[in-house]
Order: sequence, then C-alpha cells, then structure tokens
Amino acid sequence: MKKIFSALAIAAIALMAAGCCSKTEGGFKKNSEGAIVTPVPARPAGQTDVIGLVTPKLETVRIGIVGLGMRGSGAVTRLSRVPGAKIVAVCDVEADRVEKAKKALADREYGEVAGYSGSTEAFKELCERDDIDLVYVCTDWVHHVPVALYAMEHGKNAAIEVPSAYSLEDCWALVNMSEKTRLHCMILENCCYDFFELSTLEMAKQGVFGDIVHVEGSYNHNLDPFWHEYWQNWRLDFNQKHRGDVYPTHGFGPICQVLGIHRGDKLNTLVAMDTKAFNGPKHVRAQGGQDPDNFANGDVTTTMIRTEKGRSILIEHDVMNPRPYSRMYQVVGTDGYAAKYPVQQYCLRREFLNGEPIDYSNLKGERTLMGEALAELQAKYPCPILTEDFVNLAKEVGGHGGMDFIMDYRLVYCLRNGLPLDMDVYDLAEWCSIGELSAISMENGNAPVVVPDFTRGAWNKLNGFSYAFAPGDGPAAAK
Repeated sequence: MKKIFSALAIAAIALMAAGCCSKTEGGFKKNSEGAIVTPVPARPAGQTDVIGLVTPKLETVRIGIVGLGMRGSGAVTRLSRVPGAKIVAVCDVEADRVEKAKKALADREYGEVAGYSGSTEAFKELCERDDIDLVYVCTDWVHHVPVALYAMEHGKNAAIEVPSAYSLEDCWALVNMSEKTRLHCMILENCCYDFFELSTLEMAKQGVFGDIVHVEGSYNHNLDPFWHEYWQNWRLDFNQKHRGDVYPTHGFGPICQVLGIHRGDKLNTLVAMDTKAFNGPKHVRAQGGQDPDNFANGDVTTTMIRTEKGRSILIEHDVMNPRPYSRMYQVVGTDGYAAKYPVQQYCLRREFLNGEPIDYSNLKGERTLMGEALAELQAKYPCPILTEDFVNLAKEVGGHGGMDFIMDYRLVYCLRNGLPLDMDVYDLAEWCSIGELSAISMENGNAPVVVPDFTRGAWNKLNGFSYAFAPGDGPAAAK
C-alpha cells in the first residue's frame, strides 16, 4: 500500500495547485466537507476520453487466452462456441494446463492453437503475435493489470476477469492506456448477464420501479471448499495482504448499470468499515501456513456510497463465514422493488396491480410477485439482447447457468460489428476502485472518501445504460 500511495502522491500536485483541498491529514488531502480526496492525475497530453469507443469491424475476432485455471479453462470451452470467435493461442504458467486446453480443442477438430507456458512472462510472446485481436485475461489477480497493459501496448484489445484491478494506481493505468491506444479494456463481469439482472435492468430502464433511490449488492460466498484450488494459494494470500472489499464487482456491476453510473450519474462519496479477521488466520493455518502476525481482510466488509443524484448504494463482502451464497441485488425505487436473494421477487405499488382490494387482516398490505407472477411481469419487459434461441444456446453452453456465454457472445458481437462494448474501461475502474477506496476509509477511522471521476468530466455525456446493435439487427436479434 505504501508504494501505491507514494505513486499517487506524485500526481497530487495538480490538486494542490487547484486549491480544492485542505491541508494534509493522515497522508491525504481532505475537501471542504471533510472527505478524503485521492489524486486524480491529469490526462496525458493528446488523449481524450473513450466514452462510446468503437474500433474497426472484425470479421473474425482472434483471441489469445492467458490463464487456464478455473476461469480460463471454462473460457476456452465457451469462446470456442461463440460465432465469429477464433482461439489462436493459449497461455499458462503450468505447461500441463496448456496441453490440456489444446487437447480439448483438438478433440473437437477445432484447428491449430499455439501454446505458451513455463514462466509468468510467457504471456508476452502471446501478446506480441500479429494475429490476435483480443487478449482474454484469466490469471490470478496480481497479474491482471500487467497482462492487460502489455496487450494494449501491442495493439490488442483486452478483456480482464474480475476484479480486473485493485489499486487506484492500476485503475488509472488501465484508463490511460485505453485512452492512449484507443483500444477496448473490458471487465469480464459475468453477473451483469444473469437472467434476473437482465430482466430487472430492462424494467428499471422502462420506469417500472419509478425513480431508483437505493441499490444493494454483495459477494457473500463461503469459500471453505475452494481455498486449496487456487494456484499457489494466491487468493487467500491476497486476502491476507489487502484490507477492504477486494471482490466487489459481482454485486456492484449490475447495480451500477441500473443507476447509469458515468451515464448520467456518478459515484461521489464512500464510507466503509469491516469486522476483525476472525476466520482468515484459521484458513492460513488450515492451508499449512504458520499462525500469521497479521491478516488484513476482515471477515465482513460493508461499503456505502452516495451518488451525484442523491442515490445510495450498499455493498458487502464476506467469503469467510457459512452464509448462504448471495449477491444481494436489490433495487429500491419510488414505485417498486426488486430482489434476487434469497428469493426472486418484485413488489410494486398497489395501483400498478389492477387495484386489487386490500385485505385489512394483512397488516403488510403489499403484494409480492414471485414464481409465475414474477415471470409474467418479466415477460412484459423482455431484455433486448435475448431471444428464445439465444437463451437456449446460452444455457446449453453454460457457464454459471449461461451468463458467462452471454458475456462472451456480446463481447465478440460488439467487436465484430464495430460497436461500443457493454462495459468500458471506466466501468472497470469505478467498480474495481472500491477495493482500495474502502481500505482507505477503514484505515482512517471509517472516514468518507471521494470516489474519483475516472472519466475526468465525461460522466454525463450519455443518458442511461444501453446495449449497442448493428444496423438491421434490431434490439433483439444480435446475431
């Protein structure tokens, strides 16, 4: 963390010159409202924002996949089924994973696929090839940013598994590189493509819930059965070294789309707190390690954010305790409510439910739509990227019930048709920055922290989230 903060301090000169903050307190500047302000580096000369970025159409999207563990091996299977995608090369530190991926493709008569392995630098040879358009990054978290930066430096679009970055320094580096190269840098947030989230987003866009006033998201997932599956214990090691919400995007991404973050609204101020690390040290011992002197990540982290339009956001992270899996996903509007966990449900104002009579013996008075009633409501607001045939294909190919395939399909579809991607580099930076920003709040007595505007002023150029389609396709074709 000290290295990150010292690097950011260099960029603080611009803020000091602007006179927008008070004197240094605790190593940071504070604004007039007492919120900590991290430096926003000046945009490099000659660069402009990449809002709505498009790149030339690609008849075939030639892909190199880096990292073939739990996520990468699944990506090989899915991307080999996406129309217009061609896996050209695969890479992993471990040679046996590369050979396994190549064999799986060869068994399907997929064609020749190059392989790279043997070191953490092997990805560079893949990125230096002249027959790759997209580098798809599925490594451990520490290597996400180095691979993506090198890929863009060598003329490749980048797509990065979550969390795509942790430090503010890395978030800014990816933003600057995307703006410099005019290449896409997409966060591979699959939960934005889960079916309930897709339906609810469309309903929110059409005003079913009225004005959205509050949203919630989380990643509550007991990882006890999985810690040993991570290569060289990298995930537990990351949690041991880093405080804050280190894995925010599964819950955060979909609700940011509902709010239209940097599409008419922006994240303003964050406050975070955590519990002590109760279970983390136990897991270190269980994995064969010594009793740690320190385990930075608390069992439960909670983050609150307020937006420019006065909406509030609640985010949670808990991978240490035996709670049922939940991404929370709640949308609270002036006229309605949506929730996915523990039961999918909608609740609308009574006037939207055909004026059903009130049962005065039921003090609650509301009607919650679940099951068949929920499906009937969703059917009135179909997601524009889904057709019946496409849904069936997504469920057949799979990947968390099909959402992974929908994500990959949309990425390739947009690249083939020269369209803006569903998620851009600013989404990546905003969603991932919660990691370090929440840590800064916690380490300063749960103080408010200003969320940087990674667009540097372009957050209201667009009005709401939308999907792009090729001319003639129409909002439900995407073929």
